[in-house]
Amino acid sequence: MPQPLSLKIGPSGVRGVIGESLTPQLLTSFAAAFGTYCGAGPILVGTDTRPSGEMVKQAAIAGLISVGCIPVDAGVVPVPALMFHVREAGAFGGLFVGGSHGALDWSALRFISSEGLTLRTNQAAELTDLYHQGFYPRVRARDMSEVRTDTTSSERHLRAVTGAVDVEGIRARGLTVAVDPRGGTASGPTRRLLKALGCEVATVDAGTETVYPKPEPDEASLAELGALVRSSGADVGFAQDLDADRVVVMDESGAALDPEVTVVLVVQRWLERQAGPVVVSVSTSRMVDDVAARFACPVHRSPVGEVHVIETMKEHGAEVGGEGDGGAIALPVNPCRDSFVSMALVLESMAVSGQPVSALRAQVPSYSMVRERLLCPARDVAPSLRLIKSLFPGERFDLTDGVKVTWPDRWLLARSSATEPWIRLEAEAPTEDDARALVNRVLEVLSPGA
Repeated sequence: MPQPLSLKIGPSGVRGVIGESLTPQLLTSFAAAFGTYCGAGPILVGTDTRPSGEMVKQAAIAGLISVGCIPVDAGVVPVPALMFHVREAGAFGGLFVGGSHGALDWSALRFISSEGLTLRTNQAAELTDLYHQGFYPRVRARDMSEVRTDTTSSERHLRAVTGAVDVEGIRARGLTVAVDPRGGTASGPTRRLLKALGCEVATVDAGTETVYPKPEPDEASLAELGALVRSSGADVGFAQDLDADRVVVMDESGAALDPEVTVVLVVQRWLERQAGPVVVSVSTSRMVDDVAARFACPVHRSPVGEVHVIETMKEHGAEVGGEGDGGAIALPVNPCRDSFVSMALVLESMAVSGQPVSALRAQVPSYSMVRERLLCPARDVAPSLRLIKSLFPGERFDLTDGVKVTWPDRWLLARSSATEPWIRLEAEAPTEDDARALVNRVLEVLSPGA
């Protein structure tokens, strides 16, 4: 078993362990490469709440200044708000400092294009080439810019979110909402959004003097939020990640719904408002297909990754979509995964229908999903995928991202990881045994010693 990589470079940015691989020197160089790629103009810089945030931000700012860019410090800000601000302000690009779902000793630079989007694969490759070449047009002292400050990202973003939903309808319902923003970037903005929608708000950190950032929602933290839902009599619970681009929805009984359900509920509400095509990644649950079928709307599949989903949405004229990790996208509101848009649309659905979350979820069939990963060096990926395809002769294949075998009520996907030497295996079927059987069929052939 190889040692886990402490530095990962991919389309969304560069991630690493603070004090080990993600050093000030590397951060400054990558920021200089990004500034060279974007051009000498304003670059918005936002951070999450990790203890390393200030160090990483200052190193990145130094790199930007060194190549003639104008860093604009946006402060602690949710990723979707920063992306919205980059686009609305006409900035040359954006940098987000934060480690997403990684442990607290991880951090990252997440690169945002002038469109307010994660870099496309070819853009990320060009940026990485600039970094490896190490040739940046450094400017002289008299040409260096001072750091500016603009902390209006969240306010701009929340205006757009509330402007896209039936605020009065939600207010009239008088909902109580329990939230766990994980001590992350959403802690303040989420409360402001829910108050603007007329909701009573209960938070897991209420009354706590010091709030520490906590990575990805896990079983223990969801149990804590579930207890709060029950004790506060909340109508719904929301658990966000540190970046606030994804959210897990909890029903009125305090039961956490699978992250796959987030995009299902958002798609369901959006199509009630306006029918049209839907785009989700190849690894997203077929529950989305069941919802779309009720409205006679087509579903298109993209490669895994936010930017791929958005590009495919634009290609097919889709307004709604996302991925099954809790990241829904409503393109006309904010073309990125946005937990605030997701929460607002779920609340609107509850208000308009008069139904609880459990009833909204019950409108969609349930499936079971099984995920595994298989160690596979890059040189063996293509032969392994061909072998997997040969296991299912005559079946229907989707080769959008790896090899996906589809049947009317189930599917199996094998695809390579973008940053690690793994083949990821995912299967969905009516029962867990059915899904497990599909994954095991591949493991029996590809696992060492099989």
